[in-house]
Amino acid sequence: MKIHYRLEWRSDHPLVLAIGFFDGLHRGHAAIVRELRRLRRPTYRTGVLTFSNHPATFLRTTPPPLISSVEERIDLLAEAGIEECFFVAFDERIASLSAQEFIEGPLVDSLAVHGVVVGENFRFGKGRSGDVSFARSELERRNVRFVAVENELEAGLRISSTRIRELIARGEVAKAEKLLGHAFVLRGRVALGAGRGHSLGFPTANLTVRAAKILPRDGVYSAVARHDGRDYAALVSIGTNPTFDGGTRTVEAWLRDFQRTIYGEEVALRELRFVREQQQFASAHELQAQMQRDAAAVAYPSYG
Repeated sequence: MKIHYRLEWRSDHPLVLAIGFFDGLHRGHAAIVRELRRLRRPTYRTGVLTFSNHPATFLRTTPPPLISSVEERIDLLAEAGIEECFFVAFDERIASLSAQEFIEGPLVDSLAVHGVVVGENFRFGKGRSGDVSFARSELERRNVRFVAVENELEAGLRISSTRIRELIARGEVAKAEKLLGHAFVLRGRVALGAGRGHSLGFPTANLTVRAAKILPRDGVYSAVARHDGRDYAALVSIGTNPTFDGGTRTVEAWLRDFQRTIYGEEVALRELRFVREQQQFASAHELQAQMQRDAAAVAYPSYG
């Protein structure tokens, strides 16, 4: 997939385009991508218009924590078969465009789109004044095909990034993954920690996870940890280490059958499943005994 940092299209290949932020690239987003590929004809290219920052960061409201990092979102779009990604900042130039100007400028003049696909709740233009009805009438009179994809539902409710974030925040990662259609992953570089895990017999990797990334609720989780192309059964602690009067929220992973020192290297955690609440223990000995019981939650699958 080729990434474009400007809204320009210089090619003899006609472009069909999906528009959205696509955080998590969940099952609803996947339906949009499928419809986009149906619009594709020989010589056409499939593209997405998405933003490097959440629009809320520019509109001075509190942005939501993200399901996917920028790199993960780009990878997911590429894996979905997108060929051209227009990856631009949501800034004053974009925010100030009226709905009419957005269609006439970026879509028609700059990208010369032959088709546009969005979700049925799509809103655009200054003050979110444009909707799918307006987009359809303006684009179709310019002979641009337009498709608004119906919402994907789960248990009668719309699948959305907001709903998925709420599930992850509650620690219900398996339910979130059902809506995503793929694994939720926490990635981070291993940083120096307090070193208490070694003395307790459970040396842990202290992961530096991007600040914008959503974390599940505090607690202990079973997980699969991937390092250097290999999977390991793992226990993950998310929280503030109350037994040791911790104040900073951390993500620490203990990898079963793993003895290496890997400071500065990346570990990816997936299949996080809640085991228990974060607790404050009266002593390190009590914590160690509980960690031994927690380890029973980690099975011995034949990862390799």
